[in-house]
Amino acid sequence: MSFSGSDIQAELAFAAQSAQGEEPPGEQPGIGPYRLAWRRLRRNRVAMVFGVIFILLVILCLLAPIYSQDVAHIGPNTGNLTGQIKVGGKLEYVLSLQGIPIGPTWDIHHYFLGADTNGRDVAVRLLYGGRSSLYIGVVAMLITMVLGTMLGIIAGYFRGWIDAVISRVNDLVWSYPAVLLGITLGTVLNVRGLWIFHSTTLLTTALVVGFVYIPYVVRPIRAQVLTLREREFVDAARQQGLGNIRIMFGEILPNVASTIIIFVPLMLANAILLEAALSFLGAGVQAPNSSWGTMIGAGLQVFPGAFHTVLAPGVMLVLAVMSVNIFGDGLRDALDPRSKAAI
Repeated sequence: MSFSGSDIQAELAFAAQSAQGEEPPGEQPGIGPYRLAWRRLRRNRVAMVFGVIFILLVILCLLAPIYSQDVAHIGPNTGNLTGQIKVGGKLEYVLSLQGIPIGPTWDIHHYFLGADTNGRDVAVRLLYGGRSSLYIGVVAMLITMVLGTMLGIIAGYFRGWIDAVISRVNDLVWSYPAVLLGITLGTVLNVRGLWIFHSTTLLTTALVVGFVYIPYVVRPIRAQVLTLREREFVDAARQQGLGNIRIMFGEILPNVASTIIIFVPLMLANAILLEAALSFLGAGVQAPNSSWGTMIGAGLQVFPGAFHTVLAPGVMLVLAVMSVNIFGDGLRDALDPRSKAAI
């Protein structure tokens, strides 16, 4: 067999690249699944834009104390029933003689989005209410995901009577509409109170919302684990003498990580929306705390005379839920190995 000069040069170039740790042309290193998902997600401009919108909403709500103390100079619960402010060079009452609050002044220092029925600054309460809504949403999501994932893995791995008990309890919770069950639990817990929460309604509401959505996570995780437990890598782990705990959380859990990641924004959006519904109906956040749901409920008392008291928290709620949902859809498409998105 004879070799030409070009063949010899190609072999020498290949050997030199290998010695320097470089990949030969046309042979790129493999891309991990999460790096590939991130590349797909970045190409989904709509999902990225709404993800940025949600981050901006979170930042604004976190800056609520700064805006309240250094800009508006009024607290979230500070009423002003008989005060006057200048609007366009004229003095106007914060509350009219008919009890209708002043509308937006578009002055960032004084009632930027108007006042409510107690003369409180809507813009300040909107940011503080957003802190409550987002706090409850995040805590409830964590409760749902942690408990739902653990129960789903345990039920799918052990099967038998353990699976039967967990599944029947989930079916019982699943049989009630989320809002109806949330109202029942929220009313009972808020009326009786829980000493471990020191009478705060934020953690109580988060516990209720997180508990209601647990079955929505247990079912898909359980179904996936039922399939994974029969795979070869689980059999190999058993042959190596690994215990059930190490197999469940060392072998199976990483393989359901993508499903868990997809459920995080979905559960966060549902938790924020359910909290708003419960607070609107009086079974969620209680005074003196505020949330977007409580602000909408209070604003309806002077609707449509003071339309801004309903519009402002409504817009914030819609933006938060819509941005999380759209970003979650993009994240799901990015993590789908069958996705047709450009790589």
